[in-house]
Amino acid sequence: MSDKDAQNCPPGDQPQEKSAKQLEKEAKKAAKLEKLKAKLDKKSTAPAAPKEKAEKKVKETKESAVYTANTAPGDKKDINGPMPDAYSPKYVEAAWYSWWEKQGFFKPEYGKKSVLEPNPNGQFIMVIPPPNVTGSLHLGHALTNAVEDAITRWHRMNGRTTLWNPGCDHAGIATQVVVEKKLWREEKKTRHELGREEFIKRVWKWKEEKGGRIYEQLRSLGSSLDWSRERFTMDPVMCRAVNEAFIRLHDSGDIYRANRLVNWSCTLKSAISDIEVDKVELPGRTMLSIPGYDNKVEFGVLVHFAYRAEDGGAEVVVATTRVETMLGDVAVAVHPNDERYKSLIGKMLVHPILNRKLPVIADEYVDMTFGTGAVKITPAHDQNDYEIGKRHNLPFINIFDDEGKLLDNCGPFSGKKRFDVRREIIKVLEEKKLYRETKDHAMVVPLCSRSKDVVEPMLKPQWYIRCDKMAADAIQAVKNGDLKIIPDSHEKTWYHWMENIRDWCISRQLWWGHQIPAYRVTVPEKGSEASAGGRPQRRRTRTGRRKAARRVRPRARPPHIPQTEELWVSAHSQAEALQKASAKYNAPVEDITLKRDDDVLDTWFSSGLFPFAIFGWPDNTDDLKAFYPTTLLETGHDILFFWVARMVFFGQRLMGKLPFKEVYLHPMVRDAHGRKMSKSLGNVIDPVDVVTGITLEQLHDQLAESNLDPREVEKAKLGQKQDYPNGIPECGTDALRFALCAMTQGRDLNLDILRVQGYRFFCNKLWNATKFALMYFPKDTVYEVHAPGPLPEELSMVDKWMMSRLAVAVSKVNEGFRNYDLPSATTHCYNLWLYDLCDVYLEYLKPVFAQGSAHEQGAARRTLYTALECGLKLISPFMPFVSEELYQRLPRRHAASPSVCVAPYPTDADTPWQCKELESDVEQVMKMVHAIRSTRSEYTIPNKTKTDVYLVLSDDMQHLKEVFQKMECLANSRFVAGAPPSGCSILPISDKIEVHLFLKGLIDAEKEITKLEKKKDNLEQSLKKLKQAMSVDDYANKVPADVQKANSEKLVQTEGEIDKLNKAIQTLKIF
Repeated sequence: MSDKDAQNCPPGDQPQEKSAKQLEKEAKKAAKLEKLKAKLDKKSTAPAAPKEKAEKKVKETKESAVYTANTAPGDKKDINGPMPDAYSPKYVEAAWYSWWEKQGFFKPEYGKKSVLEPNPNGQFIMVIPPPNVTGSLHLGHALTNAVEDAITRWHRMNGRTTLWNPGCDHAGIATQVVVEKKLWREEKKTRHELGREEFIKRVWKWKEEKGGRIYEQLRSLGSSLDWSRERFTMDPVMCRAVNEAFIRLHDSGDIYRANRLVNWSCTLKSAISDIEVDKVELPGRTMLSIPGYDNKVEFGVLVHFAYRAEDGGAEVVVATTRVETMLGDVAVAVHPNDERYKSLIGKMLVHPILNRKLPVIADEYVDMTFGTGAVKITPAHDQNDYEIGKRHNLPFINIFDDEGKLLDNCGPFSGKKRFDVRREIIKVLEEKKLYRETKDHAMVVPLCSRSKDVVEPMLKPQWYIRCDKMAADAIQAVKNGDLKIIPDSHEKTWYHWMENIRDWCISRQLWWGHQIPAYRVTVPEKGSEASAGGRPQRRRTRTGRRKAARRVRPRARPPHIPQTEELWVSAHSQAEALQKASAKYNAPVEDITLKRDDDVLDTWFSSGLFPFAIFGWPDNTDDLKAFYPTTLLETGHDILFFWVARMVFFGQRLMGKLPFKEVYLHPMVRDAHGRKMSKSLGNVIDPVDVVTGITLEQLHDQLAESNLDPREVEKAKLGQKQDYPNGIPECGTDALRFALCAMTQGRDLNLDILRVQGYRFFCNKLWNATKFALMYFPKDTVYEVHAPGPLPEELSMVDKWMMSRLAVAVSKVNEGFRNYDLPSATTHCYNLWLYDLCDVYLEYLKPVFAQGSAHEQGAARRTLYTALECGLKLISPFMPFVSEELYQRLPRRHAASPSVCVAPYPTDADTPWQCKELESDVEQVMKMVHAIRSTRSEYTIPNKTKTDVYLVLSDDMQHLKEVFQKMECLANSRFVAGAPPSGCSILPISDKIEVHLFLKGLIDAEKEITKLEKKKDNLEQSLKKLKQAMSVDDYANKVPADVQKANSEKLVQTEGEIDKLNKAIQTLKIF
C-alpha cells in the first residue's frame, strides 16, 4: 500500500504503530517459523526410517513403607530413623501391640500394688462378649471390639483401674458340627463310631490347634484386653462354676425337668435355642433343599382336606402347611360362637388313615375368619396346639423319632422320612375323596442355623429354668434405674420379652459342652431280687479273705415317691450324688443306682455366668471382690435377651447383685445398601481384607473356596463386582476402627468401604501434619503443653483461637464418651485435626516461622506442641497405632507416660481456654477466606498471584479487620485499608460484611466471560431436559421415589450453579 493509499483509507482502518514488545514477539514468531521450515525440508530429503512404537507409560505406584528394624517381640519399636514419606498402615501397626502387652499396660494392676488398692478415680470393668472358638474375625467382632476398646482406653487414660476381660465360648453346637465334618472328611467316621470319650478328646485337640486364631485377630485390632485373665468357657474354673450354679438352682427348685415342646434339629438330633433358629419368610410356594433329601421339598402351600363325622354325615375341612402332622392329630377345634360348627361340638370325627377318634372341641383361640374356621390339633408338634391340648386334657401323640422318621404309630407310613410322606398322604386323601385343594400360602419356615434343616417342634423331656420371678426382678431393675439400657429405645423390647417370658430349656443332646451334673436315681421296687447296686457284694474278713456273699433283702421304694416320677439329684461328683440321693429319698446308699444325664447344657448357660465365673466364683477371690459387679456390658442389640438377660438373671439370683450397671447396645452391621450381609449376595466383608486390602480376583477366589452353593457363586461374584469393582483398598486397622465407631448409631450400620478409605486418607493427613509440624521444633529441644489456667499473654490471637478449639474438642469428645455417643466424639476429633489444625493453624504458622519474631515463634511452638500432644491423646482410643507412633516422636519434656495408651486423657480442667467471642470472630473471617478462595478458583488465579482485599464492615464488625490481617495468608491475599476501588468483585458474607476482591488486571475479562457463558449454556440445556423429564404425565406415580428425589436435588443444584455463573458474568462485565 502506498502512502497515498494509506492517506485515503478510512481513519478506523489506519495501521497503528507497533510497540517494541509487539515487534519482539513477531520477530520470535518469524524465527520459529523459519526453524520449522528448515526441519521439514531436511525431513523431506532424508530416507524414511521405520517408526518405532511409543512405549505406553505405566503409572508408577509407590510402595508403602514397611517396618524392617530387627525388633524382638515385646521390645519397644525403633523410631530413631526418619519418618516414611507417607502414612503406611503396615509400617505404623508393626511392633507396638507386643510391647504394650509385655509392659502390662492393659492389666488393672498397672501402677498399683494390688487390685484391691482403692483408686480415687474409680474403676471400669467390662467383659468381652466371648466369641465362638470356631470363629474367625467378622465385621460384628470388628465393630464390637472397636467400640469396646475405644471405651476401655478412654477410661484407662482417665486414670481408672481398668479391666477388659477376654474370653472365648466353647460354642457347643458350632464346634461339634465342625469337628464332626472334619472327622467324616478325613476318616469317614461318625462320632458314634468313635465313642463319646474319644470324640471329646478330638474336639480338645482341634481347639488347641485352631482355637487361638480368634485371639490373634483380636490382637491385630489393637484390643487392649488383659490376656493374663483370659477365660475359655470349658476351663476347669468355669466348669466348676457351671456345675455349682446348676446344683444350687436345682436344689432350690429353680431348675426342674419336664416333658415339653422344644426346637428339635433332626440333623443334629438335639434341641436348639431360639437364637439358633433362622426364620425364613416365603411369599408362597417354594422348593427348598433340605439335608438328607435328594429332591427339593415343597413349602409355602396350604393343603385343605376333610375329616368326616363318626356317623358318616357332616364333614369338617381343615388346612395345614405340614400335612404329615395330620398323623398326630387328636382333635379339631372351632370357635364356640361359630354357628357353622355349633352342632358338631362334642361329636367325634374319624381319622381316615389311623381310624383314631377325634373330638370336635370349642376354644376361643380359633379365628373364625381364617380359612374354614376349623383347626386340626396336633399337641405334640405345634406350640399353639400344645397349649390347647393342655387346656382340654388331650392326648399328646409323638409321631417322629429323633431323625425325623415316622414312628410305628403312623400306620403304613412308619419308618419313612417326614417330608417323603407328604405326597403319599395327599394321594391317600384323594383316594378317600377327602382331599380338597392346595393353595399358595405365605409362611415362615424355621431353619436350624447350623444344619439348615427344618426345625421340628418335638415333645422331649428336658431341663428348664423357671424364669418368671427372675424376669420380674429384671423388669424392676430397669424401671427403678438400677440397670440402664442404652439407647433407651431398647427398654420396650426388654419389657416385652420379660413380660412374655417362658421357662428356659437348658439341655442339649450333644457331647461337646458342660455335661449336666444331674444323676437319675433308681431305687428298687418292693420284691426285687437284687439291691440297687446290682449283684450281691462279697465281703472281706479282717485278714483280707473273702466271705461268702450275703444277700441283702431289697428295700421297698419309699411310699412317698410315685412310681412314674423320675428321681434326680445334682452334685459335683457321683459320691456326692449318692449321699444327696440317700438323704433326699430316704434310702440307704447301697440301695441306690445312679446314671448321669448324657445331655449337656445350653451354651448360653455358661455364658450367662461369665461376669462372675471368670473371677473364680464360687470362691470369694480377690478378683471377684475387686471386679464384680462390672461397670458396663457392651454388645449387639440382637442378643439383648439371649445373653444380656441371662446374665442379669444369674447375677441377681446367685450373687444378689446385678452383673453390671449399664448396657450399651450397638447396631448391626449391614452393607452400604442396607442389606444384611450374606455370602450369596457377595457382600460379606472380612475385616482383615479391609485392613490389608484385596483385589477383586482374590475376592472371587474366596467365594470359590467357600461352602457356597455353586449355583450361587456367580450371583455372588456379580455382587462383588458391583460393590468392589477395583477390589478393596488397604485401609489399615486405625481407619477401620475409626469408621466403625463413627457410624455407631441407630439399629443398623451400613458400612461403606469408601468411607473407611476416607478415614485412611485422614490417617495420612495426621501423619503429614505431624511430620510437617515436627520440622518447626529445633533439634534437641523439648516442650510441654500449656499449663491449666490463663494462657500466656505473648500468644497471638490465632494461637489463642487454636487453644480454644482444642478446649471445645476436649469437652465434646469426653461428653461423647460419657454418653456413648461415639459418632459425636469421632466427629470432634476429626474436625480438630482436619479443619482447625491442618486447614487453619498450620497454614497460619507458615509465615510466622518464615518471618515472625523469635518471641512469636516461641509462643507458636508451645501452642503447636500442645495441640499435637492433646490431639493425639484425644484420638488415641479410636486410633491406637498411629497415635502411638506419632506420640513417641514428639519432643516431650516429661516422659512420665511411656505410652500414649496410659497417658492422662485431656479434660476440661486441663484446657480451660474456650473463648466463644474469639471463635465467632475467626468463624466470620474464615467465611471471608472461603469466599475469596472460591472466587480465585472460579477465575483460575494462580497461587503465586496475591489478590488485594478491601473489607466493608458495619461499625460493630470493624475489629474483624485486625483478625483478617492475622489470617490473610489463608486466602492468599493481602488486606488493604481504605475504600475499595473499581474493578473489585463484591463478595457479600452477611448483611454486615462485604469482601471486595480486586481482580482488575489479573484476569482476561472477555475470555472468562466466553468460558462462563459456554458453561452456562450447557447447564441450561441440562436444566431444560430435566424439567421436561419431570413434567411428563403421571410423573409422581410412575417414577420411583428415589429417582424423583435425585431429580429434585439436581434441579436445585443446577439452578444454583446457573445463578452463580450469572453473577460472575455480571461482575466481569464491569472490568
